[in-house]
Amino acid sequence: MKIAAAYIRVSTDDQLEYSPDSQIKLIREYAKRNALILPEEFIFIDEGISGKTAHKRPEFNRMIGIAKQSENSFDVILVWKFSRFARNQEESIVYKKMLKKSNVDVVSISEPIADDHFGSLIERIIEWMDEYYVIRLSDEVKRGMTEKASRGEPLCHPAYGYNLVDKRYYINEDEAPVVREIFDRFINGQNISQITRHIQNIGVRTRRGNQPDRRFIEYILHNPVYCGKIRWCTDGKSASKRDYYDPNFIITDGLHKPIVTQETFDKADELLRDNRKKYRKYQRPDQEAKFMLKGLLKCSNCGGTLTQISKGNSVQCHNYSALRGCTESHSLSITKANAKTIEALKHACKELSFNIDIQDTQPSDSSKNAEILLKKERQKLSKIKEAYQSGVDTLEEYRENKAKINETIANLEKELTKEKPAKKFDPEEYAEKVLNVIKLIESPDVTEKEKNEALRSVLTKIVYNKSKQNLELFFYF
Repeated sequence: MKIAAAYIRVSTDDQLEYSPDSQIKLIREYAKRNALILPEEFIFIDEGISGKTAHKRPEFNRMIGIAKQSENSFDVILVWKFSRFARNQEESIVYKKMLKKSNVDVVSISEPIADDHFGSLIERIIEWMDEYYVIRLSDEVKRGMTEKASRGEPLCHPAYGYNLVDKRYYINEDEAPVVREIFDRFINGQNISQITRHIQNIGVRTRRGNQPDRRFIEYILHNPVYCGKIRWCTDGKSASKRDYYDPNFIITDGLHKPIVTQETFDKADELLRDNRKKYRKYQRPDQEAKFMLKGLLKCSNCGGTLTQISKGNSVQCHNYSALRGCTESHSLSITKANAKTIEALKHACKELSFNIDIQDTQPSDSSKNAEILLKKERQKLSKIKEAYQSGVDTLEEYRENKAKINETIANLEKELTKEKPAKKFDPEEYAEKVLNVIKLIESPDVTEKEKNEALRSVLTKIVYNKSKQNLELFFYF
């Protein structure tokens, strides 16, 4: 008699599948009818897990590991359906080939297949249909969520400051004052670290009972839910990745009441965007600058930051010092770097020649929003026309729906036309701004941190090329 293993998987996205107990019962009956021994230790169950990829299924991987042993303990793996084994055809083929090398077959108890070339073809067709189901389900979910977002309906658990009741967000009166205080402190000059320490000191806790950290404060300041909006990523990605400027985000008016005004949120957003331009990845506006070019000097060889060597008066490429791939030394005296930077700034103003860093040009979020929504509204027009032509809707219903959609389209088109035209770059006006920065950084009464902030108001980076002994300044407008 052959020894069998059973693999049972129940996902959260399929309401038509059998429960784990039902699948086990059916597999046991099959094993008994076919003279197969099914030991308890060879029953592997993954509950609430998608079959799209295998690496997130611990019991599946444990089963494969046992099967690959030199003296494997079972001869066949029984599944209720092939879709339980995998819903990714490529992975299914790879794992089945792997199991074949260990003389282990995979058998679907509800999808009997002949043991010949035709049976193999049918099995591939079934796998393809299972994968297609996952793709179609994913598209349907994205469409449904985007539609809900366009209507301003909640799409996820409520953010701090709100409760979810009957599928609507309602203000949590105990938490809302904390949200307002965070926004007030930020737009009045406090940095995120200062706000975090204050919120911790007054005993605020997150929904999970933890002390708030910087990420907690940053998430609140970036979240448009607090000014009455709903944000959704149209490609289905979660906002948890914390890319608040993802071009796939749409923002629509929500059905809930705001905790802060639109004006307050916009002020905070403007400050956040300004800091994002001034401070690169891993840099923070609240970090103390020990020299005025801190974080701005870059290596021409690898792009790494030139950091201060111990407490000395020189800088070196961080990647070179840490042996992280950079093979060229870019050591430079801080005094010399300061002098060369001021000289380069003055030359740029004299010649009215500013090397603008185009990477810092920010597209309009509102225009992207309007364009995405316009496209969806125009798609709705064709859908309601089809519904009328096929007899699903009456002429009166079609006219009513068409009028509503056209009104929405008109409002979105107005929003697009209201977009402010791009500000024209005026070299002379910009030179005045840079000259004011030069005046400030040459003053002995100004701190290094203040000088650093002033430079960041006009510069994105300064690239040092040691072989040419020059600094290349990149400005942002």
